[in-house]
Order: sequence, then C-alpha cells, then structure tokens
Amino acid sequence: MTENLLHNWRKKSAAHQKQYKQFLKRADKNIVLKQLPQLHEEAFGKIDCLNCAACCKNYSPRFKTPDIKRISKHLKMRESEFIDTYLKLDNDDDYVVKSTPCPFLGADNFCSIYEVRPSDCVRFPYTNEDVLLKRQNITLKNSTFCPIVYYVLEALQSSPSKPPQRRGL
Repeated sequence: MTENLLHNWRKKSAAHQKQYKQFLKRADKNIVLKQLPQLHEEAFGKIDCLNCAACCKNYSPRFKTPDIKRISKHLKMRESEFIDTYLKLDNDDDYVVKSTPCPFLGADNFCSIYEVRPSDCVRFPYTNEDVLLKRQNITLKNSTFCPIVYYVLEALQSSPSKPPQRRGL
C-alpha cells in the first residue's frame, strides 16, 4: 500500500491541496492530535529522509538565538562570525541561511551539524504536533515537498475515526 500511496506523491499532493485545506479546517483537533504520534512514526518508518532532503535543499529553518549560540559553539566560531558567514535576516526578521541548499547539507544528504541542528529542523515536518493544524498554510506548503506530510495527511483523511463531512444545505 505504501509504495502505491507514495507513487507520484508530488502530483497527487498538488491535486489534493483543496481537499487538504478543507480537511484541516474541519478536522476535530482532539481526534487528529491522538492519531498524529502513530502516523508520524509510521511515516518515518516507511520514508527515509536521506533519500529526499528537499527541505534542506530548498528551504531554510529559522535560526533562533539558542540555535545560533549552540551551533556557533559547536563550529568553534563567534556568534557574529557564524551569522556573517551563513545567515541573513528574512522579511519576518528571522535568521535563515543565506543560500540553498543548506550549507550544512552534504552530498550524501547528511547534515554536518545534525547533533546541534536548529530546533526547526528537529521538529520538522511537524507531523507529530499541533502545528499541523494550527499553521495550516505551512502544512499545505510542506505537503508539496515532503512525502512524510503527504503520507500523514492522506492517512488522516482515510482514517475510520475521521469526522463526517458536513453537507451543504
């Protein structure tokens, strides 16, 4: 089933964006939150991030102050040197990497700072937390490039405990 579900997943995800949006808007938060841990583990058991790394190749996490302190210490750099070398401020005044792919991503898709990576990277793709429901635009965007988000959304929609769809009057 997984191979069939994941076959052409990007195309399917693009076609299902409206469906996902409606589901996220109408989902029973309590039911979904109970399902997320199992679906998250299931997805990570079936999908190897090292075969993809689209998140690291195309997007940047936010680097918060604790991340900058931890990573610069790990790299034996001054914080200001780390910022000048690798980061820039985005439109939301968050620090992000200057260029993509991420400068810490190796050719083998391994992260050279994995042990001290930014908290956004640790938490990504947010499929085991309420961010999936609270930040729906992020979830929808993530579903277009992350097969794990796609997998979880598809599983949630086909779940037997899914709330009934409301019919128009």
